[in-house]
Amino acid sequence: MAAQSVKGPTQRMLRVGEQVRHALSETLQRGEIIDPLIENAVISVSEVRMSTDLRVATAFVSPLGAKDTDAVVEALNKHAKFVRGRVSGALRQMKFMPEFRFKLDTSFDNFARINDLLNSPEVARDLGPDDQDRDEQDNDGKKDTE
Repeated sequence: MAAQSVKGPTQRMLRVGEQVRHALSETLQRGEIIDPLIENAVISVSEVRMSTDLRVATAFVSPLGAKDTDAVVEALNKHAKFVRGRVSGALRQMKFMPEFRFKLDTSFDNFARINDLLNSPEVARDLGPDDQDRDEQDNDGKKDTE
């Protein structure tokens, strides 16, 4: 019998990742990390991906209001052990406390780039009036006659 390969994260990995994300967000919100780069930025934790053995948590963060986002992520990685200790109370049910790794979340930049491409004049020209009329019909259920 052939071994099956896992194509994506399991339900358990997703559930634990979401629990870790909530605990991490609460810890960062309380402002317990004493570092000027981290204190002056609002840090949004968009996703936490857990390793298959649940021992490594990779947190994707977006530092809002920070001029140098890479420096903020580097500071978070420097304080990862401190964060691990602070989060441990909220994650008592876990057998092993995960090691934290922080990465910059670029998904918002990708969404903005795609949105700009879709709203560009070249794409609007390629759609043409027939496609735009069809889009208006789909949105309203009937054709706009204004």
